[in-house]
Amino acid sequence: MTPPPCNIAAALPRLAAERPGQPAIRCPGRRGPGNGLAAYDVVLDYRALDARSDAIAAGLARHGIGRGVRTVVMVRPSPEFFLLMFALFKAGAVPVLVDPGIDRRALKQCLDEAQAQAFVGIPLAHLARVLLGWARSATTLVTVGRRWGWGGATLAQVEREGADDGPQLAATAPDEVAAILFTSGSTGVPKGVVYRHRHFVAQISMMREAFGIAPGGVDLPTFPPFALFDPALGLTSVIPDMDPTRPAQADPERLHDAIDRFGATQLFGSPALMRVLADHGRPLPSLRRVTSAGAPVPPEVVEKIRVLLADEAQFWTPYGATECLPVAVIEGRELQDTRAATEAGAGTCVGRPVAPNQVRIIAIDDAPIAQWSDARELAAGEVGEITVAGPTVTDSYFNREAATRAAKIREAREDGSERVVHRMGDVGYFDAAGRLWFCGRKTQRVETADGPLHTEQVEPVFNVHPQVRRTALVGIGGTGAQRPVLCVELADGVEAGQFARIERELRALGTRHPHTARITAFLRHPGFPVDIRHNAKIGREKLAAWAAAYRSRPRDTGASA
Repeated sequence: MTPPPCNIAAALPRLAAERPGQPAIRCPGRRGPGNGLAAYDVVLDYRALDARSDAIAAGLARHGIGRGVRTVVMVRPSPEFFLLMFALFKAGAVPVLVDPGIDRRALKQCLDEAQAQAFVGIPLAHLARVLLGWARSATTLVTVGRRWGWGGATLAQVEREGADDGPQLAATAPDEVAAILFTSGSTGVPKGVVYRHRHFVAQISMMREAFGIAPGGVDLPTFPPFALFDPALGLTSVIPDMDPTRPAQADPERLHDAIDRFGATQLFGSPALMRVLADHGRPLPSLRRVTSAGAPVPPEVVEKIRVLLADEAQFWTPYGATECLPVAVIEGRELQDTRAATEAGAGTCVGRPVAPNQVRIIAIDDAPIAQWSDARELAAGEVGEITVAGPTVTDSYFNREAATRAAKIREAREDGSERVVHRMGDVGYFDAAGRLWFCGRKTQRVETADGPLHTEQVEPVFNVHPQVRRTALVGIGGTGAQRPVLCVELADGVEAGQFARIERELRALGTRHPHTARITAFLRHPGFPVDIRHNAKIGREKLAAWAAAYRSRPRDTGASA
C-alpha cells in the first residue's frame, strides 16, 4: 500500500471539507475614509484556498514547475503569496525564500547559490532580476500582476490553465526537499536551509502540542512566513497592515484594529513588535496566546505585555532557529520569575526542550565536529555550545558544504542508524531544574585574557538603567586578548550630553558582579544596527568594527558616532 504524501499542504483538502466557509486568510485591502484603516476585504476561505491552489499547482506544472523544481518566490504578503506557496507544496516544487531587504550583494549571492530553475515574483522583483542579474539560472518566469517585457506567464494565466485539472497533491516522501529557506544573515551572509517535507510536518505537530493550538482560532502573524503554518493548523490568519520588514515601526493602532475587529486569539511578533505594543499600553483582552521569537525579549517588555493580557492568556517565547524550530519554550510568568537572575548576569532562560527534542551542551569549539563521539558533553551549570537533535533538525545548507560541516554533527545510535545534531551557534547551559539558559551567540563572545564574556550575561546587567534603551558587548583586539567594550544606546529623549553621568552610573552597576566589573570601556552609539527580519538581533559585528575606530583615542568615555 502506498503511504500518504508527507506534505504540509495535505491538510488543506480535509480542512476544506470540514470548514469550507471559514476564512483561512484575511489581507488588508482598500483603505476606509477618515482614519484610513484597512478594510481587510481580501478574504480566502478554506474551500477557495484549496481549490485555487490546486488550479495554480496544475497550471505551474504545465509550465514546467513541478516536483523538485527550485522556484524563487518574491511576492509581498497577499492572497497570491499563500496560494502560490501551497500550490508549490502541492506540486512538489521547492520554493526558495530570501528576505528581500538584505544587502543587494548578499541577496544576489543567495539567489545565485540557490540555482533556481524558476522565478515567481511581482513586477518590481522581475525588474530587479533583469537589471541586477538575479537568479540567471531561472528560465521559467511567472509574474504576479501585470507582466512587462520579460516574457513568461502571469499567475492569473497559470491559474486559468489549471482550473479544470482537479485536486493536486504530489506523492512527496518525507526526505524529499520541500523548500530552501534562507537565514536572516544577522551574523554573516544568509545561508539556504534545506527543509524536507518531514521537517514541516514535524513543526506543525510540535507547535500544536507545545502551545495547545486547536482549529478555529484567529491568528495575527506579523512575520508572514509563520502564517503558512496557520492553514495547516485550521486557523484564520489575519495579515496585519504593516511593513513586515520593519516591525519596530509598526503602527500599534492598526495592529489593535485588526485584533479587535476579528477577535484575534493569538499573535506572533518579534521582540521589536512586542515593544511597540507594550509601549502603546492598550489592553489585549481577546488574545489567548502570544508568541515572540527572533531574539530574547527584554524583561520589561515581558512584564508590560503580561499586564495587557487577560489572566488566562499565555505569553510564549520559544527558542529556535531557521535550522530547527521549536527547540525550547518558556511561558511569560516563568520568564518573569527568572528576571532577577537575568539582570544579575545569569543569561536568559529559554525554558525546557520541546518533546521529543534532545538538547545537550558541549564544550565550545570553533572547528567542525564530524562525529558526536568527538564532542565533549558538559554537565549542568557549565556554559558551552547548545546542540539539538530532533524531528525538525535540518541536515544541510544548500551549496554551502563548509557551513554544513561547521554546524552539523553525525551521531551513531544504538540501533545502528545515524542522526544529525545541529550546533545552534549559541552558548548556554542547563540549570539544576533542567531549564535551558541562553548566554549569547558563540561568534559574539568576547575572549579576554581573563576568560570569555558572553553578551546575554553582560548586557542585561546594564540594561536596567532607566535612561538606557539597550547595550551591546563587543570585543576589540585578537582572540584571547580582547578588550571588552560596552556600546550604549540611550533611551528616547535622553540627551547625549547626559552620557558622562550615565556612564558613571553604568560603571557602578558593573561593579556589582565580578564578570561585569571587567568592562572598563563605554561608547555611546546613536542607534544599533539590527537584522532585517525581526529588527531585534543586534549587529554586534558592525558595532565591533565601529568601536575599533576609537582604539587610538586617549579614553573611550563618552565617545559617539
